[in-house]
Amino acid sequence: MKLYSRGQVILFSILGGALTALMVMIVPKVMNVLPEMSGSTVRQETVSEPQSDQSIDFETVIDGSFGIETPELSHLHGGGVPLTGHIVQSAAQFTDGERENITIYERLNAAVVNITTETMAFNWFLEPVPQEGSSGSGSIIDSRGYVLTNNHVIRNAHKVFINLADGSQFEGTVIGTDPENDLAVVKFDPPRGVELRVIPYGDSSDLRVGQKVLAIGNPFALERTLTVGIVSGLGRPIQISRQHIVRDMIQTDASINPGNSGGPLLDTQGQMIGINTMIYSTSGGSVGVGFAVPVNTAKRVVNEIIQYGRVRRGWIDASLVQLFPNLVRYANLPVNAGMLVSRTQRGGLAERAGLRQGSEPVQSGRSTIYLGGDIITAIDGVRTNTLSDLYSALENSKPGDRVRLEIIRGETPMTIEVTLANRDEVLNR
Repeated sequence: MKLYSRGQVILFSILGGALTALMVMIVPKVMNVLPEMSGSTVRQETVSEPQSDQSIDFETVIDGSFGIETPELSHLHGGGVPLTGHIVQSAAQFTDGERENITIYERLNAAVVNITTETMAFNWFLEPVPQEGSSGSGSIIDSRGYVLTNNHVIRNAHKVFINLADGSQFEGTVIGTDPENDLAVVKFDPPRGVELRVIPYGDSSDLRVGQKVLAIGNPFALERTLTVGIVSGLGRPIQISRQHIVRDMIQTDASINPGNSGGPLLDTQGQMIGINTMIYSTSGGSVGVGFAVPVNTAKRVVNEIIQYGRVRRGWIDASLVQLFPNLVRYANLPVNAGMLVSRTQRGGLAERAGLRQGSEPVQSGRSTIYLGGDIITAIDGVRTNTLSDLYSALENSKPGDRVRLEIIRGETPMTIEVTLANRDEVLNR
């Protein structure tokens, strides 16, 4: 055992006290410098010795440099080591695809509105009673307050309400509809000084199967939901009503559910390439097959709707009858499908073009059909086997356009050109 003199003990005591005082002065300064060196806010936390049943505790924090919510880990299960500071995900940690999605959503989600409607019903005393109608989505396409949506979203509505991203609600006015493409335009009046975010039109003519698309909408009333997928098919003819087939629909696997109808389908440039319209489903929910009306169709009809409240289309000014088996057998017709020209308007465009009407009247139910007229089998190369085909073949036409008809006269195939009349005037005579 080593012995120390009284002087050595006093010297060691003085040195120990000085070292302790030095540590007390230096350590707080070092701790204050560390947050400045880290470049972000660090919060010191005291964590007790974790037990074996401790789990991850998430606390939402916001990185002010990017505005993305990220979790903070307070404890690690069974780790036994205190943690300090935030785990912050910076922009550099996102993949290119994630940054693309985030950028498009943050730029355009405010241009997507939630549309709700009010309809009228009748109670037991036959008094009109307002009730909740349908719900869907829409895209602001003009800073004056024009909104593009689906016709079925606002159909039979007594009132239409436009709900914006900031929570404000406005009553809208239906400017016009195009049931044949399931499109409608609604307008609301934004407050003075409010600048609306607008979704720009893209081009749907050069889409490719496999390209990435994004859908923003309000499925199940969950406002401004983003889903991502690809174009999974093009040129799909989809029948939306008994008479109407929308040709060239865009098929996508981006999740579309009830409430998405009328919302935009976007490309990676943030441009609208389609209007989400319907899904194919056996359960009522999305199974990865959704359909959107091409934006080029919308661009063609929206200006007509805004200007006239409807879409003007061309029509053959004649009474046309879709062939059916009994008629084909009775008249011994040379073809099984097509549109029989029963009557033409006297002195009309079709008659002047040389289209021949029937002359032998026969009764079919409550209707009278004249046999012996021309049979139209195609219009500008589009087969016209059914009435839906006829509507589709002339959907893109205007009054005054000339179309080429492929016809059967007797048993002889022929081709003639006809100038189209105004469809509303022909069908409403």
